[in-house]
Amino acid sequence: MQKTLSLVALGVLGAIALGPPAGAQSEVEDPMDAGLELVAEGFASPVYLAAPPDASGRLFIVDQTGLIRIVAPDGTLLEEPFLDLRDRLVTLNPGFDERGLLGLAFHPGYAQNGRFFVYYSAPLREGAPEGFDHTSHVSEFAVSGDPDLADPDSERIVLQVDEPQANHNAGTVLFGPDGLLYIALGDGGGRDDDLAGHVEDWYDGNAGGNGQDVEENLLGSILRLDVDGGDPYAVPADNPFVGGPGLDEIWAYGFRNPYRCSFDLGGDRALLCQDAGQELWEEVSVVTSGGNYGWNVKEGTHCFDAEAPTTVPASCPEVVGAGHPAEGDPLIDPVIELANTKNPLVEGLGLTVVGGHVYRGATVPQLRGRYVFGTWSTSFAAPEGHVFTARPRAPGKGLWKVKELRFQSRPDGSLGHFVLGFGQDSQGEVYVLTTDTIGPTGETGRVYKIVQPGRGR
Repeated sequence: MQKTLSLVALGVLGAIALGPPAGAQSEVEDPMDAGLELVAEGFASPVYLAAPPDASGRLFIVDQTGLIRIVAPDGTLLEEPFLDLRDRLVTLNPGFDERGLLGLAFHPGYAQNGRFFVYYSAPLREGAPEGFDHTSHVSEFAVSGDPDLADPDSERIVLQVDEPQANHNAGTVLFGPDGLLYIALGDGGGRDDDLAGHVEDWYDGNAGGNGQDVEENLLGSILRLDVDGGDPYAVPADNPFVGGPGLDEIWAYGFRNPYRCSFDLGGDRALLCQDAGQELWEEVSVVTSGGNYGWNVKEGTHCFDAEAPTTVPASCPEVVGAGHPAEGDPLIDPVIELANTKNPLVEGLGLTVVGGHVYRGATVPQLRGRYVFGTWSTSFAAPEGHVFTARPRAPGKGLWKVKELRFQSRPDGSLGHFVLGFGQDSQGEVYVLTTDTIGPTGETGRVYKIVQPGRGR
């Protein structure tokens, strides 16, 4: 009788998750061969690459230090930056920093209107909460009369978000197939969500955290804005919290640090976002409207305890609890889960996952339809980033299986750099952005195109 009552209590009509085995992660299959072709070098910290929708064939590379540089169609890296925002950034720590110029998105009508949007870390604005670290800006700029130069005086601030800590800034801005602007915001930083700037939420099992909150601030969320319908923006009427409790701008939530998100250029145009874990698990999710992606109730598919973050609790809620605007909605598990190198339960694959893109190019046929992503490094001591691919599976069929890409041009097949980001051109080809230094300094930053085995260098 007691055993039956305990099982019923744990079930609570599906409200409590017993969780996967403590060592569960995506199945790692045999590696896949690929090649690397050097595209450009000499950057400090290249974090993103984007191609404008103007048929120019140019590649725009975002350097965390505040510069956007152009690679011309002939492969030349133009000396003069497209945009220089160094004097508008918060002062960066050269030893290590997650702040800076982090995102770039071209308006779908860029060829006609010359509008583009950036995400950067500015000094703390006047009136921000005392003791906060900086203010994140999402700003619109316009190209000048020269197509290779932006107008630095054209800035129009779309959104400002005050950040309590220096880390967990996320930073992706991108336009969706619906023509709306999506913005990825981290949860405000710190560890265990118990520092200043983290609010209480519905889950009493942990101290609180911005990931599960949708009423007090925008942190830990994916936002969705109409930058054509208002000044500085309008809120789409079908955003999930419009007309009820919850902040109207929020489209999805439950994130810790969704640093890189991308829409698939083909298929069902799914939005994939990685979320950097704290201790044990790294994850990538397919993100949908109104979805709650678990942090800090869960880390990946596993329950999380902020007071004992290296121990996986036996159980935790699997639906949103009472008092939340989305009460009863499920906590959505990722489609890819990797063990962090710090994980004592299973051999880890990297310290931090770095989101990428679904390959839709023609150069590497064996990658078509596969999601290409990476891990920053396996340690702080040396540049040991890795690149992986995963084949999507139908919903309910389990975690996606993962393969590491092994680069034949390298002595041991490994990348040999820290992975900072990925990019995709208008043809669906995928690029990996790297550095050999931990902080945003120096000139070791490189951009590579992923190509067929035996090609590149």
